[in-house]
Amino acid sequence: MTTFQSLGLSQPILKSLDIMGFEETTPIQEQTIPLGLQGKDVIGQAQTGTGKTAAFGIPMLEKIDKQVKGVQGLVVAPTRELAIQVAEEMNRLGKSKGVRALPIYGGSNMERQIRALKSNHIVVATPGRLLDHIRRKTIKLQNVHTAVLDEADEMLNMGFIDDIRDILKALPEDRQTLLFSATMPKEIRDIATTLMNNPEEVKVKAKEMTVENIEQFYVEIPEKHKFDTLTRLLDIHDPALAIVFGRTKRRVDEVADGLQARGFSAEGIHGDLTQGKRMSTLNKFKRGRIEILVATDVAARGLDISEVSHVYNFDIPQDPESYVHRIGRTGRAGRKGESISFVTPREKDQLHLIEKLTKKKVERLKVPSSEEAARGQQKVAVEKLIETMNNNNLNNYKQSANELLEQYDASDLLASALKMMTKERSEVPVRLSGVQPISVKNAQRDKNKGKKYGKGGKRNYNPKNKSRNRNFKGKRGYQNKGRNSNAK
Repeated sequence: MTTFQSLGLSQPILKSLDIMGFEETTPIQEQTIPLGLQGKDVIGQAQTGTGKTAAFGIPMLEKIDKQVKGVQGLVVAPTRELAIQVAEEMNRLGKSKGVRALPIYGGSNMERQIRALKSNHIVVATPGRLLDHIRRKTIKLQNVHTAVLDEADEMLNMGFIDDIRDILKALPEDRQTLLFSATMPKEIRDIATTLMNNPEEVKVKAKEMTVENIEQFYVEIPEKHKFDTLTRLLDIHDPALAIVFGRTKRRVDEVADGLQARGFSAEGIHGDLTQGKRMSTLNKFKRGRIEILVATDVAARGLDISEVSHVYNFDIPQDPESYVHRIGRTGRAGRKGESISFVTPREKDQLHLIEKLTKKKVERLKVPSSEEAARGQQKVAVEKLIETMNNNNLNNYKQSANELLEQYDASDLLASALKMMTKERSEVPVRLSGVQPISVKNAQRDKNKGKKYGKGGKRNYNPKNKSRNRNFKGKRGYQNKGRNSNAK
């Protein structure tokens, strides 16, 4: 896989990507970003969940000139929910550069939108409301250098195809256009032929990925409770060797330091460490001198250690393929493995997408209590005691054992031995800096949740007044502003 560092991006964009925890590109990003940076028109055929927003957002942001007033980048999306989601993602990508994106859609205050349009370089809009602004001349499009049509086939299904043509005709002819669609019906292909300039085609089909020999679980947990839950699961599972995946380098350092503070044998690896330090840590892990490796995706690339029994996704990855690569670190050489993913409530859609592409149900685990973790450690001590009894000559110890039994209760003696063998964890509080959750909209959401427009892409009409029904609510769910989505 390609890293964002290798694409020649500006430092502000790389800084934003680092904050978001993205190191490697997804396939659609790997192919689209270089073309976008060259100013070429692009037709991208890709499903939801492949990282499309960064694929078109990064080239757009790189071209924004903050000295030029007015809108320079335009994204057209089928629903208000997607417009909000894409704008939030663009704002995170553009934060370090100081560039903001404004979502505009029907149903919100027009005057407030008009005022906001004066101070934003990027607009993410639904077709109907954007046309309203164009006709009112409340949006100036003469400086738009990049236009994106996101989920074009969905806009066709919703009856927006003529609106899309009108919007593109209102833009400067020398603009760059990027069109993304899961499918390529004739009407979408016609737009590409007539309103784009020799577009390059990028096609990324979502792979159907299977995972053998790995039991997959998840815990739904708020961000602030993740670390305590991780330590409890480690105590209960007592993994031979485990890998904990974090989304950012800072996260890896914090989790590794926290585990050490609680008495676990753990170290972290990420791209900021020297090659010598990374190799030293990996060698210690392979030899069992440390039991838990905390890593970013890039740092663990190519890691092949058959004894890894558990993988913990402390932060869920940005795309399903990364998920498969991560959990594939366990269940190797015919062995069984377990993966446990920590999922915040806002990341459930990403989990559903993973289940769809892996064709395997990820079972939910109950969040363990501290008492269950303590019992897990005691169970480990019991197993070690029994193993010692079964596999060792104990004759030299029996005289001392019999003398103790004459003085003390057998149950008290055994309990004392188990206590001495049980690792009692430090209660050192560990605070981690926040990592924003990923929320990826699942395009296969139950169709009954949104009323579909009729065959041929015609809009619904109100039979009473024959007017267009603009209260259409798409099949996408809505998530509150403020989440950190990785819109795909």
